[in-house]
Amino acid sequence: NYSLVNPGLWAHQGTQPHSIKIEGDITLGGLFPVHSRGPAGVPCGEIKKEKGIHRMEAMLYALDQINSDPYLLPNITLGARILDTCSRDTYALEQSLTFVQALIQKDTSDIRCSNGEPPIIRKPERVVGVIGASASSVSIMVANVLRLFEIPQISYASTAPELSDNNRYDFFSRVVPPDSYQAQTMVDIVKALGWNYVSTLASEGNYGESGVDAFIQISREAGGLCIAQSLKIPREPKPGEFDKIIKRLMETSNARGVIIFANEDDIKRVLEAAKKANLTGHFLFVGSDSWGAKNSPILDQEDVAEGAVTILPKRASIEGFDLYFTTRSLENNRRNIWFAEFWEDDFKCKLTRPGIKLDSDKKKCTGEERISRDSSYEQEGKVQFVIDAVYAMAHALHNMHMDLCPGHTGVCDKMDPVEGRLLLNYIHSVNFNGSAGTAVLFNENGDAPGRYDIFQYQMSNTTSPGYKVIGQWTNNLRLNMEEMQFSGGSRQAPDSVCSFPCNPGERKKMVKGVPCCWHCELCDGYQYQLDEFTCEICPFDMRPTENRTGCRPTPIIKLEWHSPWAIIPVFLAILGILATLSVVITFIRFNDTPIVRASGRELSYVLLTGIFLIYLITFLMIAEPGAVVCAFRRLLLGLGMCISYAAMLTKTNRIYRIFEQGKKSVTPPKFISPTSQLVITFVLISVQVVGVFIWFAVVPPHTIIDYEELRPPNPELARGILKCDMSDLSLISCLSYSIVLMVTCTVYAVKSRGVPETFNEAKPIGFTMYTTCIIWLAFVPIFFGTAQSTEKMYIQTTTLTVSMSLSASVSLGMLYMPKVYVIIFHPEQNVQKRKRSFKAVVQAATMSTRLSTKSNDKQNGETKIEPDRTQ
Repeated sequence: NYSLVNPGLWAHQGTQPHSIKIEGDITLGGLFPVHSRGPAGVPCGEIKKEKGIHRMEAMLYALDQINSDPYLLPNITLGARILDTCSRDTYALEQSLTFVQALIQKDTSDIRCSNGEPPIIRKPERVVGVIGASASSVSIMVANVLRLFEIPQISYASTAPELSDNNRYDFFSRVVPPDSYQAQTMVDIVKALGWNYVSTLASEGNYGESGVDAFIQISREAGGLCIAQSLKIPREPKPGEFDKIIKRLMETSNARGVIIFANEDDIKRVLEAAKKANLTGHFLFVGSDSWGAKNSPILDQEDVAEGAVTILPKRASIEGFDLYFTTRSLENNRRNIWFAEFWEDDFKCKLTRPGIKLDSDKKKCTGEERISRDSSYEQEGKVQFVIDAVYAMAHALHNMHMDLCPGHTGVCDKMDPVEGRLLLNYIHSVNFNGSAGTAVLFNENGDAPGRYDIFQYQMSNTTSPGYKVIGQWTNNLRLNMEEMQFSGGSRQAPDSVCSFPCNPGERKKMVKGVPCCWHCELCDGYQYQLDEFTCEICPFDMRPTENRTGCRPTPIIKLEWHSPWAIIPVFLAILGILATLSVVITFIRFNDTPIVRASGRELSYVLLTGIFLIYLITFLMIAEPGAVVCAFRRLLLGLGMCISYAAMLTKTNRIYRIFEQGKKSVTPPKFISPTSQLVITFVLISVQVVGVFIWFAVVPPHTIIDYEELRPPNPELARGILKCDMSDLSLISCLSYSIVLMVTCTVYAVKSRGVPETFNEAKPIGFTMYTTCIIWLAFVPIFFGTAQSTEKMYIQTTTLTVSMSLSASVSLGMLYMPKVYVIIFHPEQNVQKRKRSFKAVVQAATMSTRLSTKSNDKQNGETKIEPDRTQ
């Protein structure tokens, strides 16, 4: 009578009954976690209603079904020896030795009864196969013993990947898929959510660690997924341990996705620590089947668990088991030696025992209570797999019996004893529809195919918060993203990435050793983004687009007529041309007057032509470059100055030679006639012209687009400059001959400074040269000093044209404006003076030089004497 037993004492005194024995022709072993792990020094703790009693009763139910089935193992009864593992691998190992007792040969030769007869030793029953265990760590421990004695084992809940090792665990099979499939499912979920950077969290022990190892291995093989941190929860966590775990997870706060292979207690405490750290909604958990669709891990932590995605092996509730279990009572279930303890726990009552007073805080059990009516009941998730495991063993035995004992009723000699290795082959060959209607079969490693339901815990936008099926996995993932919702009811999955995608125009600089992490570096300067990892420099004639994803042609510019840099030189040139034309017209109009004749008409017209060309070059320098414009630039740039300075040099040289000759002799020097002067001038000019034409022959004039001149650090300001093929050096070379003439002319002007001012143009030419030298000395630093400026083209062109116009204006102003002034406004001074011979001129000049130190004053009415230019 159950009322005479106090099962509660068993757990606390460690003296609970060891096993359930059910007689049969063939005995199966069973391993179930009927009790939880006990405190220190005690092997077993409290009873486990669902994982223990439900699963164990499922085996008893399956045996009843098989033994009553006329087609499955007819005339053969399956028995059982069921043990409690107490959720502890070492204790389970001790218990499982019961299964191998019959296979251990005992030497009884030395044992004799008191009467001298050999003893009669009861032979233990032989267990042909074992159903179990539940925890992977327990299965691993037990499998190492059972394989030594070749006893096949079929687990209904152990999912550790290492149990798939056919070399170490060759007698182990399971009707649940291994965690490697589960890990594959979780990898597929993570990728479907668009994550590439997650942390992992595992309970210390075989289940958690091997699950995470499988996840890491599969993610590494799949690529594109990185592990931020892989943390482990100790078996015996110290106070504050879970707070430290959350703190460490926050060190890589971008990894919001957390893959968790942990037991229920650890999951609950992780959620509590996250809530305590005010991180509700930050982490999104992807839980293994140990979380599944259970409410216990998330009790009072629902807001932290919102959005969590969990997986469970595809399962179904077995109605036949519900009917069987809810009709169990103390009277009709005496074979279950732990049922009374379950009864007390389920109905929160106490069974009485003579001599022991009933606790005042607990009611007395009546025995009339009924499961589901007087207590909450929901079928435990692994019940289906327990039934399938028993049926798999039964089908293997049935097929073995059909082959070894054809037509034989009951167990024949060939199956007595059952050979373990042969039975294992039959187990691996079974293929039948299980209790849920899905196929039960095993692969070469003894693993069942992977079939998972995917759940998400949802609170928002729903009338009944709870787990909702959002997809399934059978070799590939089918996830209904529209059905998913996350913290606060958001439909958008939170990001869990190490680095966000780079913006257009930025390249990825990978973090060494972490393929999912990178820094974004802008393709700067003239670089554009070639691909996600490379920046390339644009071709020299192009610049990057605004978003730096490609290159575009660099705009081409030239000096425009309406530019302020052009308006001033053009204005000066127009004024100069008008003034030059005025002088030319005046000289032509008064060609035979004394002043025009005295100035040396022929050279004057040559010099004025040079000045006109100097002004004209401004327009060529500003005009749009082309082959013709470039040719004229080369020709006229130096020619105008060359003509001007050649004429002035000829003049100063003539004057210098005349007066130097006069000091020595009265014979006039050679080549002082107008014709000679023109010949000398044109010879000097021809040097420039010949040089230019040689240049034409060597390098024909053409235009180029200079992309280097205006290429500042900011490519938006880059421009290509359309210009003639004249470098700064060639431009200066073009002017160098003119500069030589100018310097030589200046030297002669200095030497001729003693000539009387009333005599001729030596001094005006001298002043012209001095001023021109100053202008060009100022030009050089301005021209070359602006070589690095972004306005170089404008500054240099303007400086050159203005300098040339100024030098032309100085020549025009010094040499011809006074004459024009006299011709126009004082015609009375433009009259013929009497001529003197060359000898008289020289004597007068010499005397003048000597007296110049005494007096520079002239007496009023002194006769003006002009030299005879016709000699």
